[in-house]
Amino acid sequence: MVTARTYDEIPALENGDRLTMREFERRYEAMPDLKKAELIEGVVFLGSPVSLNHSKGQGLLSTWLGFYSSLHPQTSMHTDSSVRLDADNQFQPDVFLWRTTGGSARVGEKDLLDGAPEVVVEVAASSVSRDLFSKKHVYRRNGVREYIVWRVRDGEVDWFELVDGEYVVREPDGAGLIESVQFPGLKLNIPALLAGDLKAVLAEVT
Repeated sequence: MVTARTYDEIPALENGDRLTMREFERRYEAMPDLKKAELIEGVVFLGSPVSLNHSKGQGLLSTWLGFYSSLHPQTSMHTDSSVRLDADNQFQPDVFLWRTTGGSARVGEKDLLDGAPEVVVEVAASSVSRDLFSKKHVYRRNGVREYIVWRVRDGEVDWFELVDGEYVVREPDGAGLIESVQFPGLKLNIPALLAGDLKAVLAEVT
């Protein structure tokens, strides 16, 4: 339990701090009002104010993955949960889906996920550079099989599949659909998503 005295004595997280995973978690736990902080290659990044576009996009994609998970009980969907990828990287993906049995991740200490979820989704508004460069590199290196970035300001969706250790861009078919390799039946209707048509998005999920 973190006391008021402990809070005063433990240094606050600051953007750009270089910390170990243990020290990052110690400081994060001592800041109960802080909603989002990530450790990327050993460097601290604090969350900025969330735009309406970002929160709307996150809501659509979490509903999409949550609906799929409701049909497939061996999977679990989470938003903004901390994931320990390796010794220098602890992310809070906007949304992720993982296989709870026989997958590449497991529940670790402090009820955090250890290892790579099979599918990670990020909504990129002001954080395009991190999502498509530094975070993408870490996800690839740690074996996230499918990585999806919705660039809401650009009106574009990037779907990356890990093939032979490298990310390959997936393209939608003639109907505008992309289906997950890791989770058969998890189809994303790209035009419907960009139009904000949640009903049409969910209609493709089986």
